[in-house]
Amino acid sequence: QVQLVESGGGLVQAGGSLRLSCAASGRTFSDYGMGWFRQAPGKEREFVAAITWGGIITFYADSVKGRWTISRDNAKNTMYLQMNSLKPEDTAVYYCAAGRQLSSVGPNPDTFHSWGQGTQVTVSA
Repeated sequence: QVQLVESGGGLVQAGGSLRLSCAASGRTFSDYGMGWFRQAPGKEREFVAAITWGGIITFYADSVKGRWTISRDNAKNTMYLQMNSLKPEDTAVYYCAAGRQLSSVGPNPDTFHSWGQGTQVTVSA
C-alpha cells in the first residue's frame, strides 16, 4: 500500500493561489494513478482531479477546470495540485489518493485504494 502525506494547505484570499503537494512512499510511485478529493464542512467528499499512472491523461471536476492543474514528478515521488483563482467555495480539507498498481483512476473514489490524512485550504472572501 502507498503511504501519502499532503502539504501546502493554508489560508489565502479569494483570487489567490496555492500549490498542494502529495508525497508518496512505500511503492513504485510511477505505477499508481493519483488523485485529489476535497470535503467541505457538512458536505460529501468530492472529486477534484486525477492523473493516470503514466501521467498522460488528467481529469478535472467542472468546478475547477481551467483554474487548477494536476501534475506529478515521478522522480520525486510527488503529485501536485496548482490551484489558481481560488474562491471561498474552494474551502475544504483536501485529500490525495492513490489507485491500485497499474490500474486506471478517475472521478469515482472506488478507483482509489490509499488516502492521505488531508490538508486544510481556507479561502477568505
